[in-house]
Amino acid sequence: MIPPDPFGAARLARLRTPGDWLAYAEKLYARAGLALGQVATDAHDEALYLILRTLELPLDSEAAVLARPLRAPQRAALEAVFRRRVLDRVPAAYLTREAWLGEHRFYVDERVIIPRSYFLEMIPELLAAQLPRGTKVRRTVDVCTGSGCLAILLAHGFPGAQVDACDLSPPALAVAERNVREHGLGRRVALYESDVFDAVPAAKYDFILSNPPYEPSALVDAQAPEFAAEPRLAHDGGKDGLVIVRKLLRQARTRLQPHGFVVIEVGGLRKAIDREFAALKPEWLPTQDGNDCVVLFRAAGLAKHV
Repeated sequence: MIPPDPFGAARLARLRTPGDWLAYAEKLYARAGLALGQVATDAHDEALYLILRTLELPLDSEAAVLARPLRAPQRAALEAVFRRRVLDRVPAAYLTREAWLGEHRFYVDERVIIPRSYFLEMIPELLAAQLPRGTKVRRTVDVCTGSGCLAILLAHGFPGAQVDACDLSPPALAVAERNVREHGLGRRVALYESDVFDAVPAAKYDFILSNPPYEPSALVDAQAPEFAAEPRLAHDGGKDGLVIVRKLLRQARTRLQPHGFVVIEVGGLRKAIDREFAALKPEWLPTQDGNDCVVLFRAAGLAKHV
């Protein structure tokens, strides 16, 4: 339970350095039961990130900065940030207006889901390894692009490829357009407002990538406040979580080169995927944490069974 008046003057007077704030923030995170996983998986890392960003210090700052005395405006800024994070349960990335995937920074706000994806581990090497040896990726697509982060990773990872990206949400596409522009990829990443491929011009892709909404609706209804702050459209995959996946696989059949594949991040739906799409011979790609929740379907199987 959060202590009474966690940001009272007496308590704050004892928080004289960034290190003091870090230790106190970790205690507040634990007592408040804050949900993690959008920016970092533990309270220490997320609180440290917020402190460094609020104080406009580099994210790779040395530990020595934690002992530096804080000025009154800095203390006030940290209080404001942690009030919103702890009391209002605002996700950290919405407070800083940024998210990172590897070395790449993306602008984010409440119009988009906060970028996080196993595809960061897979672009480009693991995905390239699924194609015939020597295949040059010329065109690919990110379906349900949200902030545009995965489309941008694809463009960086496959520098010779044209990348299409689509999303049903115009507000999300406005964020994606900003990120594409800030990464200098306006000539290589094309954005489309579309429900899966409904409004995407006809094209044949070397592979199709998607991190779609895949949570069953009942789970979305019960989400922690931090995740409920994200657009529901980016989470809700229908009653069983598979509504968008089914549509994507139906439409992918005519969108792939003969050597191509569809690769989809599906969270906890592995058993459901294996059961419903057994005839398509789903292949599960390895992830570093062992969740192995990214599934691949090859064009040949889709052509026969979808």
